[in-house]
Amino acid sequence: MTAALKILRRVSTDDNRRRIPAVFPAMTVLVTGNLGYIGSVLTPMLSQRGYQVRGFDNGFFRDCLLVPVVEPPEQIVKDIRDIEREDLVGVAEIVHLAGLSNDPLGELDESLTEAINYDGSMRLGELARDAGVRRLVYASSQSMYGRSATGIELEEDTSEKNPLTAYAKTKWSAEQDLMTLRSPGFEVTALRPSTVYGASPRLRCDIVFNNFVACAYTTGAIEIKSDGTPRRPAVHVRDVCEAFIAGLEADTALVDGRAFNVGVTDGNYTVRDLAAAAQMAVPDSQLVFTGEHGTDARTYSVSFDRILNELREHYRPVWNLDRGGHELHDLLAEAKFTHSDFRGSRCNRLARINELLETGRVDASLRLVGN
Repeated sequence: MTAALKILRRVSTDDNRRRIPAVFPAMTVLVTGNLGYIGSVLTPMLSQRGYQVRGFDNGFFRDCLLVPVVEPPEQIVKDIRDIEREDLVGVAEIVHLAGLSNDPLGELDESLTEAINYDGSMRLGELARDAGVRRLVYASSQSMYGRSATGIELEEDTSEKNPLTAYAKTKWSAEQDLMTLRSPGFEVTALRPSTVYGASPRLRCDIVFNNFVACAYTTGAIEIKSDGTPRRPAVHVRDVCEAFIAGLEADTALVDGRAFNVGVTDGNYTVRDLAAAAQMAVPDSQLVFTGEHGTDARTYSVSFDRILNELREHYRPVWNLDRGGHELHDLLAEAKFTHSDFRGSRCNRLARINELLETGRVDASLRLVGN
């Protein structure tokens, strides 16, 4: 390593400030958003497989832990909008998870959603290309498909894209425009996960299956306001992480310039399926269908043929709702999870952002104050 590979970025820790080690191994993976729901599972998985992981995260959810987690030895605490080339010194590959993570967050301020999810992603992509990063694996979204009431399973390239929300629009725009940055030596692939579920040290309860299990655990009942027939693709968080690792490891010809829906065989569940699996995971809980919203038109099914067939040597999902539900139950029991946890800011992203805003820890531009 030469002196050119030394950087002096200072990062925040819980109780002090320290320097990142001056010299990095040649093959470092940068994980943006590593202190979030998925990132808290992906980072240890990468480390266990021998990757040198550098985390990059704004720290909004850093103290939202239910159980302890091993953090990466290299952690940059910074907003994705402020990433600099020196943050990428020694980085060979990137998994880009950072961003406002769902529709309610995206609706807080559409201009901020654009700045974070689109502008921040493009800044990262351009810097990565210029810094000699080999591959960028982008966490895209199935929300770009919009609403579909047909029985046809939506495919990556041929199905119409109809993003309806600020979140969906920015994720789709960023995916398209990141692909245009591809050049010899810089590869880009996009993964579009189904709705994710499953245990994580930084659990989210604002996503459907996790919500059902946590509701059953803390209240003894799951209330479904539709008739239970709408379909929702769902995938376990560890299977999603396996997909991101596949995106890092698969041959260039398989992934460069391509997008993949991430899910499992028979992974398009009805809301009734999800609720019933949650009920099975929590003994003696009750399932109540009120039907007050009638038949929900927001139903869609997604095809996972591409990832299951073309990446089968790398992506082998093993989780199902039954196993994932019992895993969630065990996590909630270990964490002594309460109804306040279920409704509070630790496990609900919009509530957490509002809390940070109200307490002055985050300013109106959604940047940490004093960081």
